[in-house]
Amino acid sequence: MAERVVIARLGSRGDGIADAPGGPLYVPRALPGEAVLIERDRSRGRVIDIEAPSPARTEPFCPYFAACGGCAAQHMSAALYAEWKRETALNALRQAGIDAPLQALIDAHGEGRRRLTLHVRFWDGETRVGYMAARSHDLVAITHCPIAEPALKRTPEAARALSEPLARARKPLDIQVTATDTGLDCDIRGHGPAAERERQALIEAAAGQDLARVSLHGEVLVERRAPLVTMGRATVAPPPGAFLQATRAGEDMLAGLVREACAGARRIADLFAGCGPFALRLAEAAEVHAIDGDALALAALDRAWRATTGLKRLAVETRDLFRRPLLGPELARFDAVALDPPRAGAEAQVRQLAASTVPVVASVSCDAGTFARDAAILPAGGYRLERVTPVDQFKYSAHVELVGVFRRESRGGRVDG
Repeated sequence: MAERVVIARLGSRGDGIADAPGGPLYVPRALPGEAVLIERDRSRGRVIDIEAPSPARTEPFCPYFAACGGCAAQHMSAALYAEWKRETALNALRQAGIDAPLQALIDAHGEGRRRLTLHVRFWDGETRVGYMAARSHDLVAITHCPIAEPALKRTPEAARALSEPLARARKPLDIQVTATDTGLDCDIRGHGPAAERERQALIEAAAGQDLARVSLHGEVLVERRAPLVTMGRATVAPPPGAFLQATRAGEDMLAGLVREACAGARRIADLFAGCGPFALRLAEAAEVHAIDGDALALAALDRAWRATTGLKRLAVETRDLFRRPLLGPELARFDAVALDPPRAGAEAQVRQLAASTVPVVASVSCDAGTFARDAAILPAGGYRLERVTPVDQFKYSAHVELVGVFRRESRGGRVDG
């Protein structure tokens, strides 16, 4: 039965929210001020008709927008979109009791996403390649992804070619494809070990699609060209499936903000350093100690540093910072700390930083909630949150990257550094 509601505001996931008698009602792809007819399913509503469209409504540019679970905000005007993203960050900070200057949202989409994970499913003799639908395990087949870099336009075709040698097992596959400077780097997950015949067929498919590298569960099957990624002055060959920032423009912007925060420091610790997007740029002006739990990523960082002239000393350390955070005496030798933890945040490490004497902390996070949780710890240890900058490299999604700059205050209230 259809129900008419008026949308009051946007939620953190981009859903329109109507205030109903039983509590908030979440309506995907509805905008504030719109009167919509919906079909209700408990606290969620599916739009049947929009009686009064908002002036801020725009036409989505992607043909898969209504079905695919990736983008949440292609229907918003640029002004409404920027306001929504900024409010998402502000609300997370407020809920954590943080009052800090929030800078304007920076668009870091650039040419688009450089990493995609495509899902492959085998149904009734048909191979389907695409993304998952929102809040569902249903697969939406796609021919291209409009928010990806141009180099990834043929990714569904490449994923289909790689899936064919593995089709007999009928297992669901996830294929991560990264656009590198030297071609596409593909890592296949979900199949498990492959027979020699299948491995050879994958190698042939890589040649047919002119792929730089193909790996199976992180094991390199063929490397026709080293997949190279430029980071500052250095060139890195990441291991299969390695984490990279979502866009090249996003990485440049985040690294620039971290460098600005750490300006003047002589010794910097880069925590959760990965392949070195921050460390390699920071090493242009300071000595860097890069720490991460991924030994292969650190090995790639170390090789890149050794092959690049003009960088200062850079040391790497493999360490699980969740279980073994750097302690006060270890932190005391650094003038600045940069950290970019996974979505879960870095509470244990931040508590050690709060008790340390490090003058400056640059904190980067792709999750506003865990950023705010961790950021609330540092002021109790004598830090002042100088500013927070939202960086939009996950454009059209509900995610926003945040960079916070913390400076330790002296007992007299003066900010050190």
